[in-house]
Amino acid sequence: MNIEQIFQSLQDGKISPSKARKLLSLYSIEKIGNIAQIDTGRKNRKGIPEVILAEKKHLSDLKKIITKTLSKNNEVLVSRTKQKDYPKILEFAKKNKYKIKKGKNTTAILIYKKNIKKTGGKVGIIAAGTSDIGVGEEARLVCESMNCDCISSYDVGIAGLHRIFPVLKQFVEAEVDVIIVVAGMEGALASIVSSIADVPVIGVPTSIGYGYGEKGVAALASMLQSCSLGLTVVNIDNGVGAGAAAANIASRIKNKSKC
Repeated sequence: MNIEQIFQSLQDGKISPSKARKLLSLYSIEKIGNIAQIDTGRKNRKGIPEVILAEKKHLSDLKKIITKTLSKNNEVLVSRTKQKDYPKILEFAKKNKYKIKKGKNTTAILIYKKNIKKTGGKVGIIAAGTSDIGVGEEARLVCESMNCDCISSYDVGIAGLHRIFPVLKQFVEAEVDVIIVVAGMEGALASIVSSIADVPVIGVPTSIGYGYGEKGVAALASMLQSCSLGLTVVNIDNGVGAGAAAANIASRIKNKSKC
């Protein structure tokens, strides 16, 4: 029995409030053997769908988790799929007649049953260099899974600072509610965007970089030490976390504007 059926049964007097409460509690977590416990109620509770971190999971277990999740929810995001498993998951989704959204330079996959309506807010996503695109695309897939409309622009880092201004103008014209800035090396782009934009900015340091401060350490330190007010920072390469935070902010702004 899904959530709608539980509410309908309660309304029809077929079950008691205590029974409905128990069913909703059971519905919120699905256990799959001894390999996973899925928070199937998260999308209804927080607006964030189930996200499967796939990099340490066996392919057979991954397929079970995807199948179980989609038996209860409309969508699931598979993050950091192993390169060798990526085409197999795409084939698995196609075989089961699921729909998919992919991203550039990333093995993240958004798998869903029915089209996801863009009922949330607008999110602008910027990546400093082409090496940062994968993290930006992972953030985009999360935002789109949370019903947000995304506008993306890539390779606009501070090595050619003039490239950022037309992008920010586009974001202003589109009235984006929040901006995600993905940058490696010294990560300065996030501070620059935050100093200009009049909306919340979420910085994502990436593990692009070498020598002193390699693997994203310099970018993370730079963003955390930013003088620019209004900049929030997530962990290195955390496109999922940035996307979830941005979509929540954007959707809340959208909902408030309706009041």
